[in-house]
Amino acid sequence: MYAIISTGGKQYKVSEGETIRVEKIPGEIGESISFDRVLMFSSGETVQVGQPTLADVAVTGHIVEQGKAKKIIVFKMKRRKRYRKKQGHRQQYTALKIDTIKTT
Repeated sequence: MYAIISTGGKQYKVSEGETIRVEKIPGEIGESISFDRVLMFSSGETVQVGQPTLADVAVTGHIVEQGKAKKIIVFKMKRRKRYRKKQGHRQQYTALKIDTIKTT
């Protein structure tokens, strides 16, 4: 059984017991999170696709970790013009453990 949810402008395929990293969601560790934007649900035999979302499916989980990803280096250069720009960035993320996928 799995579902496809939308959060932070991205789509994630989730199943029960799985841990995923999503864009930063405000909240404390251990706090419960519910996703109402479920785009697709599959129970193994049947598949439900939303138009654009499914109203009768809810995905719940809890926050496991709040953190920052590895640093990426953004380097710009124009040759022969003495232009160089180096910039670093660390994207914030939230690690979630999916508890249940409920249908009504």
